[in-house]
Amino acid sequence: MSGEKLAGGPTQDEILAVSLLKLGLNGTDTVLEIGCGTGKVSVAMAKIAQKVISLDKRAEAVSMATGNARAAGVQNIDFFCTNAADFLKTSQVWDCAFLGGTSGLEDLLPVVAAHVKRTIVINAVLLSTLERAVRVLTGLGLFCEVVQVQVSRSQEIAGSIMFRPIDPVYIIVARGAACS
Repeated sequence: MSGEKLAGGPTQDEILAVSLLKLGLNGTDTVLEIGCGTGKVSVAMAKIAQKVISLDKRAEAVSMATGNARAAGVQNIDFFCTNAADFLKTSQVWDCAFLGGTSGLEDLLPVVAAHVKRTIVINAVLLSTLERAVRVLTGLGLFCEVVQVQVSRSQEIAGSIMFRPIDPVYIIVARGAACS
């Protein structure tokens, strides 16, 4: 992937693995991603699913993600630089959705849920995001679970090894509300 930096950085491999497991993707799925960031999650989902539609309101994120998808040889992702609320004014339905961006979550989640058949996964690092997502999803009757993932990486120190923790991530899982 590109050596460029983007606020938030790429999703850690361990977080990505759990998120993909919770999405439960298969080869015929269409997936909506809101907040593509570096495109790391987009590329991973595209290697499993039939089609990924990936949104980000930041032009630099879409540019980086597009380049990273191209470098990975993945061609089944369509990237859009747009506001998710505007994009969701269609009647299109997806099998699953992944949310890495959390701006306007309270207004966005009911709309996303109405467009998703099976699974919604949200990655959050802020407790306030966790609280808002769980509250909204519970109110919609769609909340399933939260998995808190804490990863530590080994680092050499004083001739031995220590573990340096990486900030925890909350993986929020919900059912979609759209009819099949």
